[in-house]
Amino acid sequence: MNKRSFLAVAALALACTAVPAQTYPNKPIRPVVPFPAGGATDIFARAVSQKLGEKLTTQIVMDNKPGAGGTIGSDLVAKAPGDGYTLLLATSSTHSIGPSFGNKLPYDAVADFTPISHMGNAPSIMVVPNSSPAKTVGEWIEHAKKNPGKLNYASRGNGTVVHLTSEYFKAQAGLYLVHIPYRGTALAIPDLVSGKVDVLFDSLPSGLPHVKEGRLRALGITSLKRSPLLPELPAISETVPGYESVTWFGLYGPRGLPADVVSRLSAGLNQALQEPEVKDRLARLGIEPVGGTAQQFAAMAEADRARWKKIITDRKIAAE
Repeated sequence: MNKRSFLAVAALALACTAVPAQTYPNKPIRPVVPFPAGGATDIFARAVSQKLGEKLTTQIVMDNKPGAGGTIGSDLVAKAPGDGYTLLLATSSTHSIGPSFGNKLPYDAVADFTPISHMGNAPSIMVVPNSSPAKTVGEWIEHAKKNPGKLNYASRGNGTVVHLTSEYFKAQAGLYLVHIPYRGTALAIPDLVSGKVDVLFDSLPSGLPHVKEGRLRALGITSLKRSPLLPELPAISETVPGYESVTWFGLYGPRGLPADVVSRLSAGLNQALQEPEVKDRLARLGIEPVGGTAQQFAAMAEADRARWKKIITDRKIAAE
């Protein structure tokens, strides 16, 4: 083979290897939301999907596959082809908390998925009755320590993120509080307002309106640092060093997703999350956009799983 022929063959080979990155995506992408339509995860996914489709110049078709706490939709994606056209809008419930209980799942939360991007965090706020003697997190901890076993906290059921967030707070602050599970935090609000419940770690969309209306008092937020959504509200970590509990949202593909596809999706998501319209819609949901690389997302999820597994084991928590 002469030099000219060799160069022609090399150029053709290079062009062929570049085709996947250049042509992806060439058909609609289906992100699976493993929770019901109209829920927080679904609304979040739809808030981002339109802009992501614009960045990738393709159609994004959301597919809700609810059931078994997110397990059904997650398993569907775990068993899908690793071509980048079936993805999963995962949360800390499906990939941190659920796997940490040790229950047998039809998928491996690490081995069966390819991390793409950490999309957002939803912190909670610590709310107490207006009748509470505490005006700060520090004062509430001091009050609880003077009354061991006499104060209680509400949750939306055993093993839920509200339950785990509260137990983590108890462990970090060294408190003895009584757990009162409800069928949802909305059902606990009247008892909190009346003073029958002493504290609740609630989501921003659910708890903040009651604070703004003067029915409850917010003491702190569960993000590690103060949230840009509520910069005036102290982070609980300012009083309890290292304390953090957020519901995270992230995008995964099935295992074996090509690196160029991961890069394309991650770049598109990072761009979409910076759009003012997306930021505004997420703020109304109480969600802070994050973004970053696939490697950063994988590291965050691994650390989150380890934290919840320790809390679940140490506090002997069982899921419903």
